[in-house]
Amino acid sequence: MTLTQQDKAALEIIHTNAREKDLNLIGAKTRRTSSRFCLGVEHGDYNGTELFGVGTDRFIWHTYRPNGTNRIRLYSVNFPDDGIIDFQIGSVPAPQSNQITQTWARFPYGVDYILRQNGYKINQGIDAVLYGNIPGGGMSRSASLTLNLILSLLDANEIEIEDKFKIVDMAQAVENTYIGSPCGILDQTMILFARENMGTHYNPQNRTINYIPLGPSAAQFRIVVMDTGTDRPGLEKSTYKIRRNECDEFAALLKNSGYDISCLADVKDKNTYQRIMAEFQDTKPHLCARLHYIFHAQERFYQMLQSWKIGDMETVGRIFRQDGIGLRDAYQISGPELETMCDIARTVPAVLGERMLGGGDKGAAGALLWADGADQLQQAVRNAYPRSHPQYTDKFAVHLCKIVAGVTVIEET
Repeated sequence: MTLTQQDKAALEIIHTNAREKDLNLIGAKTRRTSSRFCLGVEHGDYNGTELFGVGTDRFIWHTYRPNGTNRIRLYSVNFPDDGIIDFQIGSVPAPQSNQITQTWARFPYGVDYILRQNGYKINQGIDAVLYGNIPGGGMSRSASLTLNLILSLLDANEIEIEDKFKIVDMAQAVENTYIGSPCGILDQTMILFARENMGTHYNPQNRTINYIPLGPSAAQFRIVVMDTGTDRPGLEKSTYKIRRNECDEFAALLKNSGYDISCLADVKDKNTYQRIMAEFQDTKPHLCARLHYIFHAQERFYQMLQSWKIGDMETVGRIFRQDGIGLRDAYQISGPELETMCDIARTVPAVLGERMLGGGDKGAAGALLWADGADQLQQAVRNAYPRSHPQYTDKFAVHLCKIVAGVTVIEET
């Protein structure tokens, strides 16, 4: 593959740090995993909806080399205070222990733990350096890291897994079982299966992936991620966990009340939806609000897919905006900094739609806009956001993103 300027800069940073930390990466291999941008349905994965998104060009680069021992030695340029993470294969702290909560090492520990739990014999250790430029909330940094570590460790041990959904499931298990983060599979799926200039459509009913190219009539548009500069806690410490529990609670309540469903996505018929609302609105208004978002997001989803296919970006953007309003008002998963970014974006005529991204509370918001309005949006954010949130003046950022493949291997010469 042809190295981009991003790749060249990242590899230079990695090798400089490898020399400083005395990690031998001569002849090493680099695996690059992307971020992701969800177009629908945000928070739909754990509710059973279909999903659609793209890979985006903010990455984690992981340069690694088998070291001929049974030790894994990793250094993250992004977390220098943790130093070199050095542990023997098969000897990691217990899942969800206090020992792992404040270190990024919980991810490689979790990968070692889950691979062994699934019967994979990992004997070959690696020396490695990682570097990433994915914002800390909204673009799935943790899923990108976890997938990269799993794929790289399997590769170093010459283990091939043909079923990619097995890799998705193990990456989710690292976060669910080992770390204690209640994430779904949206992030892992959208990254692992992402292809350049393609939308990825996932159907959970039969676990299939369908690639949808953007319609040829589409005018030039850009994907923009507006990082609020806020520090978002893990999903296990956020409103995300509360919302997931609420949705599971309501699905169980509806099933016990005679409705033939297993998750909120099963409520697709309008008459059924209206009957549920009439029955529970007075006693469970907050749970009805969660269903309100999921039901209408699913209705919009298929129109959004069709609009993407024909290149109708105005409709894609309008639906993206409607989803954002639903996430803010009915699902109640957004936050003040995220909504400030959305408010600013709506002042720019070229913006087609905007909303919060990812787990919620903090992190990043996203926008779709005509390409010729990108500079105007960047300037609007630079002017207005610090006035509303001066404490993040030196931390916020605006990222213009391209649609890219989710996983790429760079063989260094």
